[in-house]
Parts: sequence; structure tokens; C-alpha cells
Amino acid sequence: MNFLRHSRWLAGIVAVGAAALALRSSKAKAADEDLTEVHERCALRLSIAMYGESPSAEMMSGDPQTKIDEMIASPKFIERFARFTNSQFNNGPGMTAAQDVTYYLAKYVLEKGEPWKQLFVGPYDVAVAEGDKSGIPRVTPKADGLGYFRTDAWMRRYAGNEPAGIRLSAAYHILNNVTGLELVASTNAPEADVSATGRQAEACRGCHFESWYGLDRVAKVLSLKVTKADVVSFQPQANGPQPLLDTQVSDDKQLLETLVASDSFKFRTCRLAFQFLYGRVENKCEAQLFDRCMTNFAQTGAVQSAIATVAKDGSFCQ
Repeated sequence: MNFLRHSRWLAGIVAVGAAALALRSSKAKAADEDLTEVHERCALRLSIAMYGESPSAEMMSGDPQTKIDEMIASPKFIERFARFTNSQFNNGPGMTAAQDVTYYLAKYVLEKGEPWKQLFVGPYDVAVAEGDKSGIPRVTPKADGLGYFRTDAWMRRYAGNEPAGIRLSAAYHILNNVTGLELVASTNAPEADVSATGRQAEACRGCHFESWYGLDRVAKVLSLKVTKADVVSFQPQANGPQPLLDTQVSDDKQLLETLVASDSFKFRTCRLAFQFLYGRVENKCEAQLFDRCMTNFAQTGAVQSAIATVAKDGSFCQ
């Protein structure tokens, strides 16, 4: 009897052990299945954000967030982000390829791995070469270039219609592109009332003269639009230094160099990263991640680091 009882006891122990192993195996299998599902969902989100397409089988194997650096270096990402940048920095698609100089220079800067600020201050020209029937602009070195802001196509696109040729539209788009400033026109006053004198009215002077961005003060350091016999040209102004961003700014180059050195430029770049990846601006609960994005971007100067910071965060694939 003792032997029989002992045998039954051992059999019970073995059965319990086998059941425990089976349970652990089942839980491990379920955990693996859950992790696979998490990776597949993350791969889908990353691929659509970065490439605008469904993920490949290779991307869905393993943790896709470990592949972010590889994704950011790919031609697919460069093409998509250059187009996204162009869409964010312009009112709409250009009437011709030549008008979308932002896209061509953004793509060049990304392909060359240059600091993102070169999009705004780099010594380049972006134009269709003489005799080139393709109509496709090319990026070429130009000693007195200033990102895309001195390209003929961009200057003409945003020359504006201010009666005296003051380039208010260009001033606003420079501030918007570099710092993210957003303003909405608040008057439909007759042309006479939107002159420099009319803009001194109480409802207008805040945006045009008194704020840190003072559109008229910014426009005073830009060239002047001159129209003669329906031919538009641009001539230097001699207004002297203007008080902008806690300093004195004398010309468009000094203006842009001051802007890209500001915290507003870092903020704009990280907000651009959130808009690209999420399709929205950052939330308040993402303040720490946003601060980390700005810190990393400031250290590298590359917009890729801003995007990678946001995409690699655990919250992106939740």
C-alpha cells in the first residue's frame, strides 16, 4: 500500500508539472503572438508615415522601430518628406515645377545629409537650366544664394501686390517657413487703406509694426518689387537696420541667419516632425518628448534626428 500510494503521489506530481509546463508554454506562445501583433501594427504605422505605403514582409519581422535609421536614409523617405515640406511651406502646388523650389532644395539637403538650416540659408540656386526643355529645376552652388529665398521663382511667386512693391507676402512666408508663424488677414479694406499709412491703423499695426515679427519691418530688409511695363524686377532697399528678434537686422541674409539660430526654428522643426508622423501638432502630454526632440535636433542640426526622436519613442507604436 505504501508503494502504491507513493506511486500515485509521484504520478500526481508529474501530472501537475506537465500541466504547469503546458500552461507556461501556452502563455509564452500567446505572448509571442501578442508581440508579433504589436510589431505588425507598429510596422504598418511606421511604413505609412515614412513611405506612404504598406510595410514589407521584412519590415514586419522583428521590432520595426530598430529599422528607423535605415528608413530615414532611404530614397522613399527623402522623396516623401521633401514633398511634405513643400506642401507645408507653400499655399498650394506650384503652377509649374519651377515654382516648387522648396521641394527640390529640401530633397537635395536630405540626400546630401546637410544641416536642415541649409534649406533656408545655404548658398544655392534652384532653377531650370537655360535650354533645358524638361522644365525641372536643378540645384546648383551660388555664392550669394540664400536657401530658396533668393531664387527667382520663389521671389516672383511671393512678390505680393502691395501698392508700393513692399514684399509683405515674402516677409510672412519667410517667418512662417522658418518659425511656424501663422497669421490670418483681418481686413478687406480698399487698396488705399492697405498702404504703409493705412497699415498704421490700430487694427493693423500690431502685426505690421509692433510685434516681434513686424511684417513691415521684416519687409524693409528685403528687396523691393518694381514693375515697369509689366516687367517685374527686384531692387535693393536702403532702409537701414530694423529692430527684429532682439537685435538689429540689416538684410535678408542676416534676417535668415538670426531666425535659424533661434529657439523658434527648433520648435518649428520638431512640430514639422510631429505633423509628418502623426498628421497633427504635438499634444500637451507629449511635452517631454517634444523637448527631447528639440534637444536632439539642436545637437545634430539634422531634421532626420528630430523625426527619429519622435518615431523611436515607445508612444509612437502604442
